[in-house]
Amino acid sequence: MKKITKIVMALMMAVVLAACGNAQNAENTEPAEQGASSGEKLIVGLEAGFPPYEYIGDGGEVVGIDIDISKKIAEKLGKELEVKDMDFDGALLAVQSGKVDMVASGVSVTEEREKQMDFSERYVDSTEVVVVNAANPAVETPTWDALNDKIVAVQQGNIADIQVSNPENTNPKEVKRYTKFVQATEDLKNGKVDCIVMDQLPAEELVAANNDTLKILEGEPLFVDQYAIAVQKGNQELLDQINTVIKELKESGELDKIMENHAQK
Repeated sequence: MKKITKIVMALMMAVVLAACGNAQNAENTEPAEQGASSGEKLIVGLEAGFPPYEYIGDGGEVVGIDIDISKKIAEKLGKELEVKDMDFDGALLAVQSGKVDMVASGVSVTEEREKQMDFSERYVDSTEVVVVNAANPAVETPTWDALNDKIVAVQQGNIADIQVSNPENTNPKEVKRYTKFVQATEDLKNGKVDCIVMDQLPAEELVAANNDTLKILEGEPLFVDQYAIAVQKGNQELLDQINTVIKELKESGELDKIMENHAQK
C-alpha cells in the first residue's frame, strides 16, 4: 500500500510540474502590447482643448497643427490615422504602455520624460506667456518674480506646470492644475486664479474666443520651449518615420503653411 501511495503522489507531482511549465511557456511567448503601429491604424493620443495644435472643428472632429502632421505620418506608413482624445497626463501614460502609438499634443521634452518615452526631432518653438483678466489684472509683468504669492493656473502635466512648480523659478501662493483650459479660463474671469501660464498660440486663441475679457501680458516671454512627438520607449522604427516626415515638412515649407492655416481658428 505504501508503494502504491508513493507512485500515485509521484504521478500527481509530475502532472502539476508539466502544467506549470506549459503555463510559463505560454506566458513567455505572449507578445508585448505594441499599439497599432504593427496593424492597419496609427493611433495618436492628444488633448483636444489646445488650439491651434488640436481642437474641435466645425464638423465635430479633432483638427489642428498636430493632426495635420499626424496625418502626414500615417500616410508615410500607409496607415489610417485614429485619434484618441484624452487628458494630457493620460495620453503620456498611454504611449508608455503602448495603448497609443504616439502623442502629438504640444509635448515638451524633459529629462524625466526621456527616461519613460522617446521623442522625435523638435518641430515647433513654444513661447510661454502669462494671461490675465483684462479688466482687473492681478499680475502686471510676465516675469517669475511677478508670480510670487499669486494663484497660478496651468494645464496639469505640461511644461508650464513643471516650470511654475519649480521653486527655483518662482514661489506662487498656489498652483492650480486643470485638465482643460476652458476651466482655467472661467476661474480667471471670476477671480479665482490670478493668471494662466500657457503657450502663446493657444493663449491668443483663448483671448480671441473670450471677446478680449482676457489679455496676454506684454513683454518678453516667461520662457521658451520646443515641442516634439512622443513614442513608446524603444520604438525606433516609428521614431525614424516620424523624423523623416518632420524633416520633409520643414524643408518643403509645408509645416509653416500648416501652422498658418490653423492660426486664429
